[in-house]
Amino acid sequence: MPLPFLTADGVFDAHEDEALPHADPERWRRPYRPGPWRVAGAALLLLVSAFMLLATVIIAFAGTWAGAAGAGAASLLVIGAALRILRAGVWVSPSGLRHVGFLSTRSLRWSEVEGVRTVQQPVRWLGLPRTVQGQAVTVAGRGGAGIPVLLTDHGADFLSRGEAFDRAAGQVEAWAEEYRAVSA
Repeated sequence: MPLPFLTADGVFDAHEDEALPHADPERWRRPYRPGPWRVAGAALLLLVSAFMLLATVIIAFAGTWAGAAGAGAASLLVIGAALRILRAGVWVSPSGLRHVGFLSTRSLRWSEVEGVRTVQQPVRWLGLPRTVQGQAVTVAGRGGAGIPVLLTDHGADFLSRGEAFDRAAGQVEAWAEEYRAVSA
């Protein structure tokens, strides 16, 4: 089963010098690959859900259908959480910019975006309350609207991958420059 949200279609490695290396620009795409911390967290949740599904089968064979249904529902919630973790990140398309979090999604049209830039500031380490000095890609929206931080170099996608962060920040800024000019 293909999982298109898991890869960046491989086109970003083949065309690093182009600003927008994509075949079908009309769909939402993530301009970078998910990082090892994000993939490891999702894999751990999927491993836990496999054990939960095995427990569901054992409970069902024991004859307690209510318990099996509860365990099955819990395992499906864990699978959904793993998929949502993999889907989280920044997505771009000709229509706008989308920041997908674990519990929420925020979209801005390019006409609402004032600018996208990389700044040096305190950032959260792997999304935890601890902050460290790092780089962040921020969006300034027209009229004060916007998403404060899109990407950080200490997040689950870019921890210890500085070159990947720089490439992803450049891709998001390139999309913003190209499509803000078109929508203005």
